[in-house]
Amino acid sequence: MKPGRNDPCSCGSGKKFRLCCEGKAASRSPAPAPDELKQLVSMFRAGRHAELESRARSMLGQYPESGFAWKLLGASLQAQGKDALQAFQKTAGLMPNDPEVQLNLGVAQKNIGKLDDAEASYRRALKLDPDYAEAHNNLGLVLKDLGQLDGAVASYRRALQIKPDFAMAFNNLGIALMDLGQLDGAVASYRRALQINPGYAEAHYNLGIALMDLGQLDDAVASYRRALQIKPDYVKALINLGTCLKDLGQFNDGVACYYRAAEIKPDFADAHGSIGSALKELGQFEGAIASYRRALELKPDYADAYSCLLFLYAYQASLDPLEYLALARGWEQACLPAQDHQAARNRVFRRPPLAGRRLRVGYMSGDFRQHAVSYFIEQLFARHDRARIELFAYSTQGRRDAVTERLRALAEHWVPLAGIPDTAIRERIEADEIDVLIDLSGHTDHNRLGVFARRAAPVQAYYLGYFASTGLTEMDYWIGDEILTPPEADSHFSERVWRLSRVCWSYDGKDAPPSAWRSDTNGAVWLGSFNNLGKLTPATLALWAKVLHALPEGKLLLKNKELADAGNRRRILDAMAGQGITPDRIELQDSSATPDWSAHMAYYDRLDIALDPVGAMGGVTTTCDALWMAAPVIALLGDRVVSRATAAILNGIGRPEWIARSNAEYIDKVVALARDVEQRKALRSGQRNRMASSPLCDARGLAMALENAYFEMFERWFNEISDEKN
Repeated sequence: MKPGRNDPCSCGSGKKFRLCCEGKAASRSPAPAPDELKQLVSMFRAGRHAELESRARSMLGQYPESGFAWKLLGASLQAQGKDALQAFQKTAGLMPNDPEVQLNLGVAQKNIGKLDDAEASYRRALKLDPDYAEAHNNLGLVLKDLGQLDGAVASYRRALQIKPDFAMAFNNLGIALMDLGQLDGAVASYRRALQINPGYAEAHYNLGIALMDLGQLDDAVASYRRALQIKPDYVKALINLGTCLKDLGQFNDGVACYYRAAEIKPDFADAHGSIGSALKELGQFEGAIASYRRALELKPDYADAYSCLLFLYAYQASLDPLEYLALARGWEQACLPAQDHQAARNRVFRRPPLAGRRLRVGYMSGDFRQHAVSYFIEQLFARHDRARIELFAYSTQGRRDAVTERLRALAEHWVPLAGIPDTAIRERIEADEIDVLIDLSGHTDHNRLGVFARRAAPVQAYYLGYFASTGLTEMDYWIGDEILTPPEADSHFSERVWRLSRVCWSYDGKDAPPSAWRSDTNGAVWLGSFNNLGKLTPATLALWAKVLHALPEGKLLLKNKELADAGNRRRILDAMAGQGITPDRIELQDSSATPDWSAHMAYYDRLDIALDPVGAMGGVTTTCDALWMAAPVIALLGDRVVSRATAAILNGIGRPEWIARSNAEYIDKVVALARDVEQRKALRSGQRNRMASSPLCDARGLAMALENAYFEMFERWFNEISDEKN
């Protein structure tokens, strides 16, 4: 699961409680005595909110037109987390000149999602009192939720001009700056809040999130620990602390934080979702599924947990494709309000014909950073024909790095959207008049499928970052190719499958070192894989054990970051021992063996033959890397997207002979190639040049194929609309 969201802070009841603002109605009706009201205000400030609610209701029975009694009732309800809207609406009618009433009315409206009404209330408060710092702060919160980040920043800064020691406004300013990608500014803002109020747990927590995004994990850990010292039951801080510790290699300590969060608050869905993600990394998929399902029992509309569950089922190919599709279709039923679903079905777009203009194409992703998706998408951004395409990049994550900056320079329009609600994003995209909107995430982290489910553009398509149907009614197309998505797989998708006439990825390994492979002088043949541990299913290990039995001179080399964990290494060795393969035939390496990308690529020289995992998700980037380093790759053609990626890549470089149709054929192909040393020597010398001239490395050809697809998709929509009008 991704790190927890920032904690904003709003100003609510009880900041002033002016006793002189009963309004005109009070002058015509009996009113409570001022001393009695003061007593009730003291009760509020002492935290006796339930008692105050009872007293206020009793007072209103005697004085139904007392604006201040209604105000006290609203304050008591708001403090208890109850709906205070009706009470403050009544108060506002009786006390129209009290800016604090407008502030609290706005809080009540925001709490039930009435953002436009809340904005209006805060603006009325500011009309009554232009120097009301708390109202500027709260207006900033609403503007942020409406997607108006620049306006939010301006509101927070105005609050701070009026009240320079306003720690809450510094905290909220930091959140807005994070969403704008200004991480250094966010850190400075959080630190200023903490200078003013060192005991501000939410600011310590938010500082931790910013430091995580900057990659300063040790400092982030310190921030979360400080938040927990102040607020020991702060479960969101516990969860993010756990994620930091895991990323620092302290896996067991990190997972312990998740379990501690669930112990403190058993009904906290995020804790169970995080446990699920940790179990997934350990390869304990049944436990992960159970945790995700528990999170969804607690919070049925928990979109992230639902997506994680779908990801795991698709990744492991553990459901029949039609069972998976039925579950995927349920995502929008669970996570999208019915009224939003109906509005999406009824949405009407008007676009001019393409003659004389460019097609406006938007790509949306949470992975515009150092990530496999960006590795592929950067080539497209660089090669799209700007005479045909006007390119928009919608970034849904605040984390930025050197890759982010390169992508930003390549996009004509870079739109940061981290932290902005789906409805506001949909409105922004519609205002940009996007013709074709491309989702690059599917059900992976930082996806914003809620935007697509609400229909943000006339044509919406998925491409690249996922390996199964999104299940969305409003996703029109799923872009694949003839090998990845053959016609017999059409029933696996809610989308219409769009097949490119070429492999649907492009690869560029230009900065990799040249291959320096040599055959083993002792006659050993090194087989292996650098795929992550989650892909090494029991079916994979069983098949590879059979390969090793058929090839006595064979040895197996595995490398991935998860093998830094002793438990993971033991599990692999035990599984292979159970298949009759002794530890002396297996070498396990973690990522410390290759501290940078160049070293990682050079490590492929250790392999004579690369093996693609079977039974679940196969390689994509790892397959391309192995091939670029001149290692042959043997793959099994599966029955769904998740197990056909390497076959599509091999077909794209003209190596269909390395694709097996059965386990037996897989074994035979590995053994035959292993025994033909001269063939392996010959193909090693020419492999990179062969690959470089293949469709797989033709990024401009891919860009053109996608552009043509986008144009045809749009023309189909445009013609359908024209036919409906006629």
